[in-house]
Amino acid sequence: MSFAPAPPGRSRVAIYVSRTLNQHLSCSTIFHYSSEMLSVDVFSLEGLFGSPYHTLRVTSVYLLRTNRPPYRFIPAERVFSFLPYPHLVLGDFNLHYPLADPCRSLSEREFTISTHYFDAAFDVPYHFLNTPGAYTQFPFDKISRPSVLDLAFANTALSPLISSWDPPLPSTGSDHIP
Repeated sequence: MSFAPAPPGRSRVAIYVSRTLNQHLSCSTIFHYSSEMLSVDVFSLEGLFGSPYHTLRVTSVYLLRTNRPPYRFIPAERVFSFLPYPHLVLGDFNLHYPLADPCRSLSEREFTISTHYFDAAFDVPYHFLNTPGAYTQFPFDKISRPSVLDLAFANTALSPLISSWDPPLPSTGSDHIP
């Protein structure tokens, strides 16, 4: 298990690596400039998923809202960068976007902020993996509308290796589906 360095008691992102996986592959943690982003590189001499790629990077992101432009702590260009090997970017983006949640009404500000991140992803290019409208966040108050805040993207090296994307893991007690 790897945690991004953070102020005491404030771990924002974590990546869990199965002990079984660790016995067969080499894993290394990449700490980014912020405690809201963490990556793990998985390496295999034989190649991964029947592909010619020997490395897979998994990046976990937690986008904090800020009151100043660009209104998120991590710039989109740092989240979505070109890699010549498979890269999965996922996490709590705290963004609302029509492709993720087609039935949601967005304010102009929400649309502008989310469009910046989705455009940055598509420009590299990364492919959006979530099923549109499949909620990932269910507020505890039962009054607020569920939403799609937890997003997943795969770069062009990884996307052909993914046949489907479905994140229904057991509940962790969070208002988000892990």
